[in-house]
Amino acid sequence: MTTTRSPDHYAYVVRCSDDTFYTGYTTDVERRVREHDADEGAKYTRGRTPVELVHVERFDSKSAAMSREYEIKQLSRTEKETLVRGDGAETEFSP
Repeated sequence: MTTTRSPDHYAYVVRCSDDTFYTGYTTDVERRVREHDADEGAKYTRGRTPVELVHVERFDSKSAAMSREYEIKQLSRTEKETLVRGDGAETEFSP
């Protein structure tokens, strides 16, 4: 019997070409960044491409990843800059 592993869930931050941050949720970070760059991602990132992936955190559940996405969105710009610099103890993504 084979068990199907549920996908990983990610909260991520991209830096847009206008130096703003966009935070989102996905199960496939590389695909999602490609979508943003192709102007097929979030409305916010359209016209702000190219985007640069600057921070990723992995979670085992969608609800945990989406909760973290919400938390990151509530951070001030200064707090987001600290987060993406890696000054916190966050989990980084490596494809």
